[in-house]
Amino acid sequence: MAPFVKIENLQYLTFGLGTELFAIPVMVVRDILDTLPVTEVPTARPFANGLINVRGRVVPLIDLRLKLGMPPATASVDTRFVVIETEVDGEIAHVALRTDKVYEVAEVDSVVSDEAPRLGMRWRPELIRAIGRRKNRFVMILDIGRVLSSAEASEH
Repeated sequence: MAPFVKIENLQYLTFGLGTELFAIPVMVVRDILDTLPVTEVPTARPFANGLINVRGRVVPLIDLRLKLGMPPATASVDTRFVVIETEVDGEIAHVALRTDKVYEVAEVDSVVSDEAPRLGMRWRPELIRAIGRRKNRFVMILDIGRVLSSAEASEH
């Protein structure tokens, strides 16, 4: 077994989708919001079929469960919208990510693998940047650029 490798002391926002723990770099996070009214866009892809109003700005809402191939879930008291600012296909974009629960901002203790395994994964491994460990749990560190890229969107 390969030794654990320390990540470059980056801070991550950790959040849950079902029983899985995910993370994105905190530097892209702009807001964490309780659920808001969603305007549905009937002709949009199922994982990106809504818009929300964030302080007067229209922001697309991405359901990460659907994007990662997980079953949909109804909103709960823990559901949060994480608004991020990131580069998508060469342009800066504001996007809201629907999560089941937001946990904390923290460092990932170690990287178990810098490549997601091709077998045994419930989601497409190319969307996972690395697999880390935090408090004895595996953390899937998302490649947020790939999750949101139009090339990835055209495959769904």
